[in-house]
Amino acid sequence: MSVMKRKPVQQKSQIRWKRKVLAALLVSLCLASLVLVETQYSRIVSLASLRHRFTVKPRIAFLFIARNRLPLDMVWDAFFKGEENRFSIYVHSRPGFLLNKGTTRSAYFLNRQVNDSIQVDWGGATMIEAERILLRHALMDPSNERFVFVSDSCIPIYNFSYTYDYIMSTPTSFVDSFADTKEGRYNPKMDPVIPVYNWRKGSQWVVLTRKHAEVVVNDTTVFPMFQQHCKRKSLPEFWRDHPFPADPAKEHNCIPDEHYVQTLLAQEGFEGEITRRSLTYSAWDLSASKDHERRGWHPVTYKFSDATPELIKSIKGIDNIHYDTENRIEWCSSKGKPAPCFLFARKFTRPAALHLLNLSLVGARRGAKK
Repeated sequence: MSVMKRKPVQQKSQIRWKRKVLAALLVSLCLASLVLVETQYSRIVSLASLRHRFTVKPRIAFLFIARNRLPLDMVWDAFFKGEENRFSIYVHSRPGFLLNKGTTRSAYFLNRQVNDSIQVDWGGATMIEAERILLRHALMDPSNERFVFVSDSCIPIYNFSYTYDYIMSTPTSFVDSFADTKEGRYNPKMDPVIPVYNWRKGSQWVVLTRKHAEVVVNDTTVFPMFQQHCKRKSLPEFWRDHPFPADPAKEHNCIPDEHYVQTLLAQEGFEGEITRRSLTYSAWDLSASKDHERRGWHPVTYKFSDATPELIKSIKGIDNIHYDTENRIEWCSSKGKPAPCFLFARKFTRPAALHLLNLSLVGARRGAKK
């Protein structure tokens, strides 16, 4: 009887053991399946990321600095049409201003205003702060590889395809930059943080690579010095709003946006990585103002009567720029060949720009290099 009782006990023990082995096998199989699935998923994600990298075209971010609305939006609308995967738009207007169907006729600009804009004063550090805000927003999109600053009175003078190829064909930024030896805008109080030999001047309408855009956004040294020591000379019409200067003749005069990016890149040792000219044309009238202090402070504004084929042809015909302070001639080229110096031009009134658009002289689509 004792032998008979032992057998069922042994059989039950074997069954339990087999069940444990089977459970262990099932758990191992599940774990192996999970590892396999995770591996396959990682491969799929990597392949998708690789495919995305090769299929998404690098974009040019157009960074518009405007007072309120963009009066030339329809000129840019014609320029952008059909190129949706090769550009992005960011607009800095006054705080609270919205680009909606009531303020722009172009779908490309709808809701493209940044949500943290500031009040910008001409000739103040707020202008370069606005530039930094625009760059910060544009850098959030990894497909943006070039960053073009544009004013609200600026027009494109070639079609998008030519403009895109011109800008993307070089690894450099386009920054109008030269030694400022004549105007004495350098403030000695900036030394030693910004030594005088790194002081530069140029147009604020720059085109930056992603690397240089990040340098501007991450700057914590040069920008504070500009806020403190680079300020526009106060003008009589503003004396009611600001303290009256003790001696206006001795007041220091510095326009931050004409020095900041140029000086920063020189300070950081990146001048060898830039093409030292602007892609935006401006005509500076040195004799229009009777006030000697104001001469050359603002570029010529082109009105309807000025907007002629001859004007655009003359701008397109410029192939070199002379820099007096450095006795330097910058011969313009693209892809190693001689090329026009400018892709954009300012300042144009709305009637002038729309007249050029109607003549098909600006905002041209694909096809001829207009």
